[in-house]
Amino acid sequence: MTNLILIPFIILMNTLTIYEFNKKSIINNWQIVNDSVMGGISSSSMSINKNGNGFFKGSVSLANNGGFSSVRYRTKAMNLIDKNHFIIRIKGDGKNFQFRVKSAISESHSYKYIFSTNGQWQEIKIPFSVLSPTFRGRDLRIPNFPGQNLEEICFLISNQKEENFNLEIDYIKAN
Repeated sequence: MTNLILIPFIILMNTLTIYEFNKKSIINNWQIVNDSVMGGISSSSMSINKNGNGFFKGSVSLANNGGFSSVRYRTKAMNLIDKNHFIIRIKGDGKNFQFRVKSAISESHSYKYIFSTNGQWQEIKIPFSVLSPTFRGRDLRIPNFPGQNLEEICFLISNQKEENFNLEIDYIKAN
């Protein structure tokens, strides 16, 4: 019986909370980056909803060569050496989104994972090994996310069509 109790305890101890939303969360350090940085007109916002979750919503436009909206959070450097995957708990509107990370802010590329939402709460486990390198929408021919350091997380929508969207975020963890 002791092993049955210790195993969940060990798993919980190895979990690193990167960000967990609540009603008192201060979201000033979550930055909106839309296609307006290149002339597009997509719009989005980040807020805390009545349930205390992060709420990323907006409208993606393809006008002026646009087509994406994102919200980013820069964290103090986090060591992920003993971790091998991210866990995100989200509730989307049935659209595809990207979860992105950066090992270092100084790197121009990030690592992405595309996930589908279904209108219900989902806990999605993302192995570091499937986070592929990308820069300005283009896949790169370098190794996938090394999983050693973390300095930025991001949620992005870019489905190559005009659409309204919303994504509710409960937490982001590493294990």
